[in-house]
Amino acid sequence: MLSAFVQVFRTPDLRKKLFFTLGIIVLYRLGSHVPIPGVSYENVQTCVDAASDSGGLLGLVNLFSGGALLQITVFALGILPYITASIILQLLTVVIPRLEALKKEGPTGQGKITQYTRYLTVALAVLQGTGLVATARSGALFPNCQSAAGIVPDDSIFTTVVMVLTIAAGTACVMWLGELITERGIGNGMSMLIFISIASTFPGALWAVKHEGKIADGWLSFGCVVLVGFAMVALVVFVEQAQRRIPVQYAKRMIGRKSYGGTATYIPLKVNQAGVVPVIFASSLLYLPALIAQFSHSNAGWATWITRNFVRGDHPFYVATYFLLIVFFAFFYVSITFNPEEVAGNIKQAGGFIPGIRAGRPTAEYLGYVLNRLTWPGSLYLGLIALVPTVAFASFGGANQLTGTSILIIVSVGMETVKQINSQIEQQSYEGFLR
Repeated sequence: MLSAFVQVFRTPDLRKKLFFTLGIIVLYRLGSHVPIPGVSYENVQTCVDAASDSGGLLGLVNLFSGGALLQITVFALGILPYITASIILQLLTVVIPRLEALKKEGPTGQGKITQYTRYLTVALAVLQGTGLVATARSGALFPNCQSAAGIVPDDSIFTTVVMVLTIAAGTACVMWLGELITERGIGNGMSMLIFISIASTFPGALWAVKHEGKIADGWLSFGCVVLVGFAMVALVVFVEQAQRRIPVQYAKRMIGRKSYGGTATYIPLKVNQAGVVPVIFASSLLYLPALIAQFSHSNAGWATWITRNFVRGDHPFYVATYFLLIVFFAFFYVSITFNPEEVAGNIKQAGGFIPGIRAGRPTAEYLGYVLNRLTWPGSLYLGLIALVPTVAFASFGGANQLTGTSILIIVSVGMETVKQINSQIEQQSYEGFLR
């Protein structure tokens, strides 16, 4: 491990990328602490200090923003609007023929889709920023704080427009910083910003476990949370690395006097083929009814029922619904991102076949069967990893930020970044050897 770090700093290209990435991260964290105009900073800090947790209705957004949402800062929405826009465009690619044609055009078409994603990100930022300002003004952002009503002292239209535009501009700036990391830094920029946002909440969450723990003055709760966290990390690493390798054999072909083909390769199908997307889908879907109930000013029975059952993350009805939605979206996302018929057609066109399986339709049916068998344990794993740590940590007290979603994202992004660094180190070593 130490030799790898030394080699990173000895390589000029990697060292330059590393320092550039660290500089972008510093700018991102600074922007997460700059309040937007029109907000009473003193009242916000009073309510944040008095808040017992950051979960519930806006917990996911606050998690992905590194705590900037409750601070109502310039980067309050973080990278979540871009994630939502990317997922929406990916889903629409299957539905809209024009987007599907752009996807097949290669880098040019992908650039167009990326541009549409940016436009949709800004639109979502304006929409979510309006909701955030309205929530802060109504006092619902901190329902148990007496100073919540004075967070936005000025309720004029001009102040509201300035606040919404500032939040939208901050989201666009975060998107630009993420693209800069992707182009000139290390790893995927958007994933890296999510990693930093979530990791920044961990020290405070662990300290809260020590002070608010329910077992042995907090120290035993702290130790139990750390052990559960390490167990979840080991489980995530094991499952994320697990894959089913389907062998593919290519027949030999004689072209002139030369022989081509005859090689053997494999199709890697991961157990968790959907990644963390189903968790984000399920969280976003559960966020909507609670948001509608919050802005409905009537005392209807349905609004009271939703508020009682969908705001608390450890409520049994919320947990069951969350788990079922994760399983459903895992199957749904895998079905639209992996097309067995398309893969079977590409294998047949290249002159390949799966040993023991006929090319064409039988190959597609076999790939669909294997993928369905893999998605079941993958979806159950996602549901457990998203819910079990949340329920376990809640029982120890003060660990509302240490959710299974945060652990899953941190470990996944960390492993992917390490792989990219290792590949660049190997590339530099090969270049040096050839020289």
